[in-house]
Amino acid sequence: MTTSPVRTAAANELAAKIEARKARYGVLGLGYVGLPLAVAFAQDGVEVVGFEVDATKVTELNAGRSYIDDVTSEDLAAVVKSGHLRATTDMGELADCDIISICVPTPLSKSRDPDLSYVDAATTSVERCLRAGQLVILESTTYPGMTSEYVQPRLEQSGLVVGSDIWLAFSPERVDPANHRYGIRNTPKVVGGVDPVSTELSTAFYRGSIEHVHPVTSASAAEMVKLLENTFRSVNIGLVNEVALMCDRLGLDVNEIIRAADTKPFGFMRFDPGPGIGGHCIPLDPIYLSWKLRHLDYRARFVELAQDVNTGMPGYLVDRIATALNARKKSVNGANVLVIGVAYKRDVSDTRESPALEVIKRLEERGASVRYADPHVPELELAGQRHVAVTLDETTLRDADCVVVTTHHTDIDWDLVARASSLIVDARSVIPAAEVRGELWRLSGPPLVGEGVRAAPQVLA
Repeated sequence: MTTSPVRTAAANELAAKIEARKARYGVLGLGYVGLPLAVAFAQDGVEVVGFEVDATKVTELNAGRSYIDDVTSEDLAAVVKSGHLRATTDMGELADCDIISICVPTPLSKSRDPDLSYVDAATTSVERCLRAGQLVILESTTYPGMTSEYVQPRLEQSGLVVGSDIWLAFSPERVDPANHRYGIRNTPKVVGGVDPVSTELSTAFYRGSIEHVHPVTSASAAEMVKLLENTFRSVNIGLVNEVALMCDRLGLDVNEIIRAADTKPFGFMRFDPGPGIGGHCIPLDPIYLSWKLRHLDYRARFVELAQDVNTGMPGYLVDRIATALNARKKSVNGANVLVIGVAYKRDVSDTRESPALEVIKRLEERGASVRYADPHVPELELAGQRHVAVTLDETTLRDADCVVVTTHHTDIDWDLVARASSLIVDARSVIPAAEVRGELWRLSGPPLVGEGVRAAPQVLA
């Protein structure tokens, strides 16, 4: 039998506000994580203030115009008009919030170490305005222990004590852009406080708008949950990518192998190979874990090996493109290459850590003339140069010496790509082979040759 933690009068007062939906909610960082969270609570009648350092974003949000794929302008405009959500650059208003979620980026530095500058700046903003009775929840991905070892001492410099005067918890974001089945409300929310009351208050708050909240014993446990989730994906993607490399050496089609293995109704979970990993989570989160463990004199070997395989895939794909061109007596140097898809995953506009960017960079370094088509990314800055998306039509496809598929958007006419292209290197296995009129190369195995095209030499990369 468990007993409820002992709460102070201030904790009881905040709990009452949460239950009555009267707690004012501040969301610090209005990006892919913060904005959907802010809108969801605002839709349920909570007064939400969004904090951003980018004045342009604040102007857009207050005008009801969304810049995030998963938040429609209609939904945003409705909560802005109702008065339940507004945005500001004035960090001083954090003092008026009862609950504050920190949802800022946690990228890597040039040396591939955690860059905590955004969390540091956000913590400083909260610290300057901190008052008794507030609950602070960190949602930005970090290493196990950061909430209690770094954020808590910073907040307690104010003289307020976590657990009695203020409360602190970690709750990992689980945003999956373009996932139409699971969103903020029906994706279970993990939460762990640095003390039992912090866990209890955070759980009660999230349960107001999220269907299932799963409390864990500590903030560090919640931090580790997030890293396990994405390390699991990284390791399994690394495994299947390496299987693709093996199949190429063996002259086998890795997609055929995976489809056959996937018929097993137990003991197998399907992952598909690709040109690499992208987005904010999978390429970065495992590095936070291995970085932390290196400081504890432990090497996370599986994690590091998966990272090596995954980060090597763009280079492998470029070599594969070179092999396909060479088989047609062409070189990468001087070739016209069309890359289809620069977003890191299908049906989103997010290019963070997209492997397509590395593929373009490497092709250009080898002398190729590269253009890209992506209906979700109209323009792109890469290595200081501005690239503008081209229209994907028969002329564009026929003018390309090689068409490279790096993102499988569902709103692209893949039948057209198959029919109009003379040479395709498909890193996503999305091209319908039955429609191919030229040559189709995948990540492994010999090329498939379409109608009317002389069989190319079966040169393996």
